[in-house]
Amino acid sequence: MIESLINPDDPPDRQNEKLLKIAEALMRRVEESTDASGAAYAQFQRAAVLEQEVRARTFDLERALDLLNDSNARLAQANQATEAARADLANAIETVQEGFALFNLEEKLVLCNSRFGIHMPDIQPHLVPGLQFTEYVELVSRSRFLSLPEAVSPWDWAKRRIARHADDHVVFNVRLNGNRWMQVSEHRTPDGGTVILQTDVTDIMRIERQERDRILDDKARLIRATLEHIDQGVCIFDSKLRLIGWNNRASELLAIPNAQFQMGAQFKTLFNRLSTTIRFAQGVSDADLLAWVNRTSERPPLRFEMHSGRAKILSVFAQEMSDRGFVISFTDVTAERKSAQALYDSKALLEQRVAARTEELADALKDAERANASKSRFVAAASHDLLQPLSAAKLYVATLGSGLNETDARDVAAKAESALSSVEHILDALLDISKLDSGRATVHLSTLPIDDVFSQLEDSFRPVAQAKGLELRVVSCGALVQSDASYLRRILQNLLSNAIRYTEAGKVLVGARRRKDSIVIEVWDTGIGIAPDQRDIIFQEFQRVHSDASAAEGMGLGLAIVERACVLLKHPMELRSGLGKGSVFSVEVPLAKPASHCYGRSADLASPDTKVLTRAVVLLIENDENLRTALTMTMESWGVQVLECESQAQAVGLLQEIGILPDIVVADYQLNKGMTGTEAIDVLWQEFGPLPACVISANRSPELTEYCEDVGLPLLRKPIDARHLKSIIEIALKGASAA
Repeated sequence: MIESLINPDDPPDRQNEKLLKIAEALMRRVEESTDASGAAYAQFQRAAVLEQEVRARTFDLERALDLLNDSNARLAQANQATEAARADLANAIETVQEGFALFNLEEKLVLCNSRFGIHMPDIQPHLVPGLQFTEYVELVSRSRFLSLPEAVSPWDWAKRRIARHADDHVVFNVRLNGNRWMQVSEHRTPDGGTVILQTDVTDIMRIERQERDRILDDKARLIRATLEHIDQGVCIFDSKLRLIGWNNRASELLAIPNAQFQMGAQFKTLFNRLSTTIRFAQGVSDADLLAWVNRTSERPPLRFEMHSGRAKILSVFAQEMSDRGFVISFTDVTAERKSAQALYDSKALLEQRVAARTEELADALKDAERANASKSRFVAAASHDLLQPLSAAKLYVATLGSGLNETDARDVAAKAESALSSVEHILDALLDISKLDSGRATVHLSTLPIDDVFSQLEDSFRPVAQAKGLELRVVSCGALVQSDASYLRRILQNLLSNAIRYTEAGKVLVGARRRKDSIVIEVWDTGIGIAPDQRDIIFQEFQRVHSDASAAEGMGLGLAIVERACVLLKHPMELRSGLGKGSVFSVEVPLAKPASHCYGRSADLASPDTKVLTRAVVLLIENDENLRTALTMTMESWGVQVLECESQAQAVGLLQEIGILPDIVVADYQLNKGMTGTEAIDVLWQEFGPLPACVISANRSPELTEYCEDVGLPLLRKPIDARHLKSIIEIALKGASAA
């Protein structure tokens, strides 16, 4: 009840006064009370307790008043310090020589000094705290003191300015009326506000312009000096076809006095002076040149030749500049054209000499053929096999001079190369074939695609078949077989040669049939056929179906060699024939295993991808300089990067020096100082890990073949077939990418 008599909102003095009155009333009632039960004493006790509480509360109130007074004093001091700091900041900003403005996080102007916006008096009164940044930009864009380019509107300028405001730091120059410049730098504060500084850079810009003008003058003098020192004549015209630059060489080449070259002279005026002394060439006329000069659209570069005077020939090149002007240059090519004519005359003379020399070589070839015919019977028999691809190559070469187009000529040249490749294979096999009877012949089995053999046979014998009016058909076969490339090719060459020789009309067919683990290669003809009583005789030495045939048609050793080679290779051979019905010779060859590491000259290799090869790096170890250079040139023509080395030590040092590992190592088997390519590859494997590699060798020993198969090294036989080397590199690259 006492609490209800006291208003908490009253000041402490008023509350104390009320409490004292209450205490006095209570005491008075106690003293006047006649109640014997002691109720008055209880009331007295309550009054005493109430007085203690009043005193405690009064103390707390006094203490709170002291704290409040202290806080008010401190707040007053802080306000004074803040006002002093604000005044100091304003004074400091005012002393800054540049215009200064601060925008807060809400993009509102907090404060600025008197120099901010001083260059634009029409907007300065609006620069007050609370101004939005976008409003500030709008004011600047529409100020009459802002100088904008003709193509830029105030709206465009304001849009670009707002866009640049998104960056943390921005610095740019603003052009003002009166040829004055102001640099504006804008920086973001840590709390997200923006500080803008405006600096008058008019003097700096004027100095820079003066320096730029000086540099341009220097460049103009340098360009003038350069034009005078070049061997070409140069004339420069502006977009209005007026002469604005030239050199003395132009006057000399065009035979026009230098005094007639005047700044601002029209192109047509100069052209009219030249029209009487020049003649156009290469299908360009004076009308064409005038049409090019007067074009309203973009001018493409124009190149032509013209004759000046009696003997001078000028190469002219005209090109448009970015400002629609153009430059015309004149080059004296009289000496070059005379040299070209002399070269053409020399070429004609050389062609005559080559033709004469070719006839001499043809006569020499005939003499060589006659000389070969007089040698031993075995050599004569081998020679007739050599003459087949040689004759084909000769016919292809003769065809090249019959006016073929480029595509046909390239195809004929490729076929001639294939025929000559067959000659190479035959020569390579001569020594082994001579060992057939002696029992010293060795076989080098490899995986080879039948299509490669068929393609070479077709290129070698098609001209011979066509010369006899026969149709030669070779059926493609994608099988891979396991055989000796040289012996198999020689077997099929002999069979096909005999088929064409003994077929007077009709056709000859070469194809293959699949049988479980082998294929049967068959050579069909529509020739005279073989009687049953002669089928055993024809495989004997020096036996022919027509005993009255000339020696030029063979010595009767072809089928004898075929039979012995088939026995050596363990390739069964069969003959089916009938008189007047033609003959069929078949040879059964085993199919290759799925995987093989030895690559012969007709190995199972996919056609290379040139795009893949352009990324290849090949380490070549070859001690023979000529072969190393030839291999390098060949691989670089495919786009391969070649690291050349002549020894294993040089290869290790090179890789350690450059820090790059090759995609594949190509090493010759026979290196200097008794070192072999396989040993060099082993050293590289120990030093740099299992790098892809292959071995090149003329060594045909079974030991080397077995070693390469055991360690997984492709073996490339000499003479080197570029296609197979190319494929080996591609296989190495594909294997690396798959890994």
